Amino acid sequence: MSISTVAKKLSTAALIAAVIVLRIGSVAQATVLTFDDIAPISYFDPIPNGYGGFNWDNFNYINGSNPKITRTGEDNGRISGDYVAFNGFGNPALVSDNVFDFNSAYLSATWNNGLSVTVEGLKSGATLYSKTVVVNTTQPTLVNFDYFGIDELKFSSFGGVQPYYIRGGSGTQFALDNFTFNEKATSVPEPTLLPALLSIAALSAGSVLRRKQLKQS
Repeated sequence: MSISTVAKKLSTAALIAAVIVLRIGSVAQATVLTFDDIAPISYFDPIPNGYGGFNWDNFNYINGSNPKITRTGEDNGRISGDYVAFNGFGNPALVSDNVFDFNSAYLSATWNNGLSVTVEGLKSGATLYSKTVVVNTTQPTLVNFDYFGIDELKFSSFGGVQPYYIRGGSGTQFALDNFTFNEKATSVPEPTLLPALLSIAALSAGSVLRRKQLKQS
């Protein structure tokens, strides 16, 4: 194997290592919004803008342990703590910020089994992603979205049938819990990390090339 071939392979290895570091950094920045760290309430209130760094349009958070909503999706859909989010009056709801990645969330139907929820990921007003899932009142459904480089999410819900055992309300509301996202679409490594990685790769390349030259002399 020629010295130039060895050098090329080492350069490729260094680039692969750098990509791995970037991907690890991206995963490490994932944040989960549980809606349990907003002000405690007995029933429901609007999610304040700024929670999680987002603007929330027509999203409320509700105490799922309230007896008024026993056996609904807002009760059964809780993953962590007592609180979940829901779309007011069953109307479309928006989450917006600077560019972010939307990874996953748990969705449940509040009143109607077989409820359809369409989630669109937009960037500068253009729809880049769209997924429709069907959810029920009895348990939450984990949905992996993997929407990259968006600045807005639009949630719309429709359809389904209310079962006989649910009382106290009606409509096409859905429950949302454990909203998981990355704050930046492209993760930037610590300033000293990538140069250090490339320096190690360069030292390794120099060492290998020197050994190769000694063997050939």
